[in-house]
Amino acid sequence: MHSTDGAHRVAPRVATEVESWLRHLGAERRMAAKTVEAYRRDVLQFLAFLAEHRGGAPSLKELAALVPADVRAFMAARRAQGIGSRSLTRMLAGTRAFARYLERSGKGHVGALAAVRAPKIGKNLPRPLAVAAAKRMADPDLPAGDGHAPWIHARDAAVLGLLYGSGLRLSEALGLKRGAIGGSDVVTVTGKGGKQRMVPVLPQVKKLIADYLALSPYDVPDHGPLFVGAKGGVLSPRLVQLAMARLRGALGLPETATPHALRHSFATHLLARGGDLRSIQELLGHASLSTTQIYTAVDAERLIEAYRSAHPRA
Repeated sequence: MHSTDGAHRVAPRVATEVESWLRHLGAERRMAAKTVEAYRRDVLQFLAFLAEHRGGAPSLKELAALVPADVRAFMAARRAQGIGSRSLTRMLAGTRAFARYLERSGKGHVGALAAVRAPKIGKNLPRPLAVAAAKRMADPDLPAGDGHAPWIHARDAAVLGLLYGSGLRLSEALGLKRGAIGGSDVVTVTGKGGKQRMVPVLPQVKKLIADYLALSPYDVPDHGPLFVGAKGGVLSPRLVQLAMARLRGALGLPETATPHALRHSFATHLLARGGDLRSIQELLGHASLSTTQIYTAVDAERLIEAYRSAHPRA
């Protein structure tokens, strides 16, 4: 059984290079802290496996001498522990990134990692909501039956309205400061890697936010979080997820109707209305257009379904 962290199974010089690489990712590549931590975990698990597989923590020279069979053994061991193809691909990407860093630093070429193919991943297309259902998610008057105060329902409606109306990630919506919402029709949000972007805020969503602030028992300062919990602290993402679960129960929607599905709905509905893919990329804060292009597949699937249900010969 391998350690979750595996740091104690790493040779000192290799450990130094791992930490140097992680600092490089955070400082120079400006990767988000959670992404850096995931890379750290993946590489240390790989090194911990090698320590057990080869009977000792590998040195930099021994890493360069790895053969494809060593990498395949690692993948087989992870599969035996129930790790799926998507997670395996991510782990392989992390270890390859570390190997490239070693090569650029003149510490050796770990060719075995590049020689092994990543597992194939089946396409999991986003599952957007229908337009009517997405709109109703931001209705504070829906019966919740949870005994919460009206201001909490107004708050949840404002959060969900931002996810669908502006295409925000849940973390981005909950990261907004009170002062970010003013007289303007746009708001600046901080996305992955600390990158900022400007997104529009619809009048209906601004009203939801204003209604929530008017009902809230807390006088939040401009530098404080816009959305607060029942005790006035930072609102937990889990509470928004639970609110969404209650709403989808009331509306008879499937479990795929999550807060993130509202962001998918934002992108898909814009594309269906003729939205430009590059503009949608900017609004979503995607670093690569290829990430945004998945919504073209969603839209194509929707058109095919419409054709099959409506065409007399289908």
